[in-house]
Amino acid sequence: MFLKVENLQKFYSKKLPLIEKLSFSVNKGEIISFIGESGSGKTTFLKCLAGLEGINSGVISLNGEVLNNDNTFVKPHLRKIGFVFQDYPLFPHIDVIQNITLNLEEKFHNKIDYFIELTGLKNLESRYPHELSGGEQQRVCLARALVREPDLLLLDEPFSNLDSNIKSSIQDEIHRIIKKTQTTTILVTHDIRDTFNISDKILIFKAGILQQYDKPIEMYCNPVNCYCAKILGDLNQINTDNKTYYLRPENMKLSNNSKFKAIIKKSLFVGKEYKIRAKADNQIWHFFHDQPISVNEKVYIDFDKKDLLEFDSTCSNYFTINSLSLIHISEPTRLGMISYAVFCLK
Repeated sequence: MFLKVENLQKFYSKKLPLIEKLSFSVNKGEIISFIGESGSGKTTFLKCLAGLEGINSGVISLNGEVLNNDNTFVKPHLRKIGFVFQDYPLFPHIDVIQNITLNLEEKFHNKIDYFIELTGLKNLESRYPHELSGGEQQRVCLARALVREPDLLLLDEPFSNLDSNIKSSIQDEIHRIIKKTQTTTILVTHDIRDTFNISDKILIFKAGILQQYDKPIEMYCNPVNCYCAKILGDLNQINTDNKTYYLRPENMKLSNNSKFKAIIKKSLFVGKEYKIRAKADNQIWHFFHDQPISVNEKVYIDFDKKDLLEFDSTCSNYFTINSLSLIHISEPTRLGMISYAVFCLK
């Protein structure tokens, strides 16, 4: 494996470990999204990889070299790791090309023009940071990291400061650049749409413990527990056949007759269709429809049993207790939800 993390532990107080026995591996060129609730240690984990924070135990290996274990600590500037921070830290008093080449080793100078072109910064080289848009500043930071040909690229909330109207195009650009350079990348984000759009795999983290690590389609269709299921999108609780199940909104449909009757509470236009909020069986359900439905109208709802998700008996308590405290994650776009629903094969 190109990147390998084994039993990594990080704490500031032994009674409150931030990361507990974290183990996973990454192939060369893969993009891994690391998501979890605020304060779960995502940024601290990136700093551990980069050598900006020490670890308490465990092993970090990259491209066949041990960077960190009980006896080894490779200094940050020797790790061949690029780090793009959330707030695009560029030096305001120097121009784009100077920001990219500052302290750049001579052996990388022949790559400058290539990465300027690759990141779409041609003709912007002489501008200063205040003369650039947020997306352009981000691309400068990316070029600065990539021109050094890192073995590993770390992106800490790289899209959080971007306007929604350019966010998607910037994501596409970054995905194209990373895949073209085959740069192994770990992306920390709070927005689940970022992970679906560009990730090869998703790593979900909670309370210092890895919850699930898999391809996006597997994570969405086969979450291992309630936390992973909820963090990846809306769920409806369904009580049927003396059991409790859960169902994604896109797998519900209106019916002329079924045993599930609901009262409409709200219709919200979400682009091309409506997200419907309804009350059924003392639960609030969400589903999609191509037309708005009047408030207080009674409807019948049906679904295919193969789409039901089942978890252990603690799941219903989880949703009741955590409904107000769950991390706020933007739900996947409707198009993304359809794409994953189509391929959720049971």
